[in-house]
Amino acid sequence: MNWIEVHIDTCPGELDDLCARLESQGITGLVIDDEADFKDFLENNHQYWDYVDDDLLQEKKGLCRVTFYLSDDPDGQRQLADIEKMVGAHPQAHLSRAAVQDADWENNWKQFYKPMEIGERLLVIPEWEQAGTSGRVELRLNPGLTFGTGSHATTRLCLRALDAHIHGGERVLDLGCGSGILSIAALCLGAAEAFACDIDDKCVDVAYENAAINGIGKDRYTVRWGNVVTDRALQREFGGEYDIVVANIVADVIIGISPQVRPFLKKGGLFLCSGIIDTRAEEVADRLRQDGWEIRESNTSEGWYSFLCR
Repeated sequence: MNWIEVHIDTCPGELDDLCARLESQGITGLVIDDEADFKDFLENNHQYWDYVDDDLLQEKKGLCRVTFYLSDDPDGQRQLADIEKMVGAHPQAHLSRAAVQDADWENNWKQFYKPMEIGERLLVIPEWEQAGTSGRVELRLNPGLTFGTGSHATTRLCLRALDAHIHGGERVLDLGCGSGILSIAALCLGAAEAFACDIDDKCVDVAYENAAINGIGKDRYTVRWGNVVTDRALQREFGGEYDIVVANIVADVIIGISPQVRPFLKKGGLFLCSGIIDTRAEEVADRLRQDGWEIRESNTSEGWYSFLCR
């Protein structure tokens, strides 16, 4: 079946009435983009990122949008005609539509995720892809709903550093693990064991599944969820004597955990941090030095920084 994708743009004051009218006509499954909700989300979650695209902010300014789908058949066309009449009576509302072909929505995104050679040894491969390894170490992933495919610059910076500094037998702590890509990469490259955690509880199932794809079991790999900054019980579970602690998060969280990381490391261990936008790189570097870290390597890609510290 094909579909009609319908967008109705309106002002915030008209949003509730518009939704009520649509529901009274039997339209369900409304997707609502509310400027007020967007601003509230940014205000209450700013600690989790350092960058919001200006074009996106401008796009949301003064605008609310309702999106829904109608079947592209006589019944759907009749519903659309009725809705167009209703919207026409609201001078501040604007309707647009587009034909959408039926598709495998769940899997279409996979066409954009391809094998990547990273560093001297590593090859990151989607689970559903085939690739000639050319002697490289394979890391197979199905990222699911969590962050971490290797395509983002911050992740690649960390993978390159792990590729260069994992020599065999290391213990690795992965703070903010997402799909588990960094800790699993470390294990594939020769690390003996890894502990990973993330604030998103979905990380546990996804990371364990990705580990299993690569033949890595829970005897070598532990995944937990919780806040690495405030969860003391989680921090106690980490233990210590890690060779490498990696944190691919954001500047504020790296600043927050900088003074807390040292007890987890063995003497001479490395702290690899990334997810640092260029406008905050100097601030983070200064804080790391204040907390007693020596920055051994500083790398940048596409406006993002990573620091490898001892």
